[in-house]
Amino acid sequence: MNWLLEPLAYEFMQRGLLASVIVGVLCAVMGTYVVLRGMAFLGDAMAHAILPGVAIAYILKGDLLIGAGAAAIAIALTIGLFTREGAVKEDTAIGILFAAALSLGVALISTMQTYAVDLSHILFGNVLGVSIADLWLIGGLSLAILVIVALLYKPFLVISFDPVLAATLRLPTELLRNLMLVLLALTVVVSLQTVGVSLAAAMLVTPAATAYLLTRRLLPMMLVSAVIGAISSVVGLYISYYFNVVSGSAIVLTATLFFLVAFGWKRLRKA
Repeated sequence: MNWLLEPLAYEFMQRGLLASVIVGVLCAVMGTYVVLRGMAFLGDAMAHAILPGVAIAYILKGDLLIGAGAAAIAIALTIGLFTREGAVKEDTAIGILFAAALSLGVALISTMQTYAVDLSHILFGNVLGVSIADLWLIGGLSLAILVIVALLYKPFLVISFDPVLAATLRLPTELLRNLMLVLLALTVVVSLQTVGVSLAAAMLVTPAATAYLLTRRLLPMMLVSAVIGAISSVVGLYISYYFNVVSGSAIVLTATLFFLVAFGWKRLRKA
């Protein structure tokens, strides 16, 4: 049991473990909508679209997470604006804004001489650097997002899978769709500290895709995805501790291993 308890003797590991589990559950739950709606590209685009906000906040010496949040919400609402009433297809709008935001972010970052060190935790995550204040922020935002998802579970379900019924029930479809995009944007921002921009999309998609192989109903899929996300976070952090690898990468690779096992099991059942 020493190998299991040894990392927990350090406060930074305790904070990192708690933050990883919270983010793993949040990304897994929100990721079910990403997978079921066929919006895997959205997670990747949203993750990279925050770079301009991070860069501007850095230049102005402001809070990087606030800059990331502002950029993510702006991109989410702009996607909603472009795709309103089918004016532009969702994947087309995402592609345009993803490329534009990423290019602007790279252009801004390239003007900085010290970005390689100062912004590395945004790009790759730094779960072991989570402070008490970070933990409160991560926990508070995650709880708020999950509460909204729980309260709007049925409306989100209807607009995701039956637009005709949504119109019949006179649901505020555009408002709900924009709210979902904003929640996804905030989920990406919350995950920055643990897995970073480069791996945030993977934590949105991989646990949910694994759960999709095991169940097709939304609520069980959310629960299974959350369990996979939490376990991947814990196992990945232990791997990071004992093998001295980047924690975000270890977490994502663990989640990917779960996906491969589920995929293999699914194929064997069909054989």
